[in-house]
Amino acid sequence: MGSVERFDVIVIGAGPAGSTAAYRLAGDGAKVALLDKARFPRDKPCGGGITVRGLKHLPIDVTPVVEDRVTHVELGFGYRERFARSSDEPLVLMTQRRRLDAHLAEQAAANGTDFRDGVRVRSIELEAYGAIVATDTDRLTARVVIGADGCNGVSAKALGLAAGVTYGVAYEGNAPWGAIDEERWRSRIWVEFDSVPGGYAWIFPKGDHANLGVGGWTSEGPRLRDHLTRLCREAGVDPGAIEHVRGYRLPLRRPAARVAQGPALVIGDAAGLVDPMSGDGMYEAFLSSRLASDAVMDLLAGRTTNLDGFQATLDGALSRHRAISWAGKWLFEQAPGLASRLARSERLWPKVVRRVRGESGGVHGPGGARLEALSRAIYRPGRR
Repeated sequence: MGSVERFDVIVIGAGPAGSTAAYRLAGDGAKVALLDKARFPRDKPCGGGITVRGLKHLPIDVTPVVEDRVTHVELGFGYRERFARSSDEPLVLMTQRRRLDAHLAEQAAANGTDFRDGVRVRSIELEAYGAIVATDTDRLTARVVIGADGCNGVSAKALGLAAGVTYGVAYEGNAPWGAIDEERWRSRIWVEFDSVPGGYAWIFPKGDHANLGVGGWTSEGPRLRDHLTRLCREAGVDPGAIEHVRGYRLPLRRPAARVAQGPALVIGDAAGLVDPMSGDGMYEAFLSSRLASDAVMDLLAGRTTNLDGFQATLDGALSRHRAISWAGKWLFEQAPGLASRLARSERLWPKVVRRVRGESGGVHGPGGARLEALSRAIYRPGRR
């Protein structure tokens, strides 16, 4: 084992949450190490959509890796009916995680972060005044450690944080243009509710292909392949033309689950922050990253003595949003007919646009963990 290296902050995981946290902290003068077990660029299964509300929390310009801008949305219910809505301004920017994550990590490094890919974390030890992180080859110490290595990473478990996560599952693949009509799907997404228990089916446009996927509760795992096959057939796509098919888990945090302890905190998927209705994790990754960076800099600057305030700040920023998502999930699953009628409402669509674009202050205003807990308690299927 090599000599001990000292940092102000060690960030484990160079996904959207980790890289943006490292970027902010290094820019504020902290000595930051950013570690990831994979060699970059590397791919990650993900729908690859960044909502405009998520962009508001991004400190890095992602224009170089944007492959499409979504202004049209097709909504369906059980493949029985479908209708379209549009927006004058983009709602979602489409990218691929292979490109996005490499870009964010590169920008973090350019901003002063010591980025190390291909480095596997073996253990994390917390002490009164910091943490010791052991990798395959080195030992690193820091005043603060941030876990951002996703739901399959080591940090949350090692730190004893984000316990009691509920999982959804997703299954996706790519159809090259030609196997699916490019002109038909440019700047347009299709979301089919009432098709997969606990979730939906989708088509998202990318640079040289469309991403087709399905997601739902873990109990649907054995049937996801069939769900994806049906989506392909409904879209007029030969299921045999789908490439790079893979599955992955979607972590849903238990309300009030601890996300900070001593000199450590977790963010993004490592904290289980995926949106329960949409399955989006980008917005939560960028928001939690920003809030964590502020909390860490306050600690390093001596303005606070611990990271406990991050817990309340995160709950306050996300609980109202997540409570509405749980309520919406209940509505779309338990009363799809009513949900369809509401979705068709010309009066409701402008509110949806404002929410996706981060312009609905009430939805994203202050809340508390109890609000989300109440909403999730009503949604019984969420306990599967």
